[in-house]
Amino acid sequence: MEAGLLLRSLLLHLYFFTISFHFCRSPAFALPIGIHPLDEKYYSSELIKCKDGSESFTRDRLNDDFCDCLDGTDEPGTAACPKGKFYCKNMGSTPKFLFSSRVNDHICDCCDGSDENDGTFSCPNTCVMGGDFSYQTRSYVSQDNLDSFGRKIVKDGVNREDPVQKVKGLKILVVLQVLLIVIVVGVPLFCRSSRSRRRLPR
Repeated sequence: MEAGLLLRSLLLHLYFFTISFHFCRSPAFALPIGIHPLDEKYYSSELIKCKDGSESFTRDRLNDDFCDCLDGTDEPGTAACPKGKFYCKNMGSTPKFLFSSRVNDHICDCCDGSDENDGTFSCPNTCVMGGDFSYQTRSYVSQDNLDSFGRKIVKDGVNREDPVQKVKGLKILVVLQVLLIVIVVGVPLFCRSSRSRRRLPR
């Protein structure tokens, strides 16, 4: 128990040290939210060309919640462009890209919470606890996403069942199958052995 607490404390200290080191570098151009670190050079100039080559825009129009580029190059941190991609850094976990439509939708898609950046909704940073199963199964759903009975509202027809409930259901299914096999195989064997005992002359 104490070893787990010590490990968590050590990981937390390491995380804050890494964050403080990251912000102490203070680059000349701060990378806007939703941009992959390898694109830093691409977005550092004052005039930026859309990746599809259709338009050019100035840096002040980056993440201004108005889609200037058809491919979403100018809006990686907002949901303004339908074809845009948002980059989750997920420090302490696996980085990933999201469709821009998932930005600021009150659902925590990035484990670092960076996809909810408009200030109306706060996501906890779950990247630090990456492998802790009990931490992953906690529900971080906005109260806006609950119906009048306190149940989660399912978006886009996708059912987001709790993994613990799935495991419990699977265990019950396995127990029922074993019980059925015992009945199907065991009862005929028991009947056969009792018949053979009756037939034996004494």
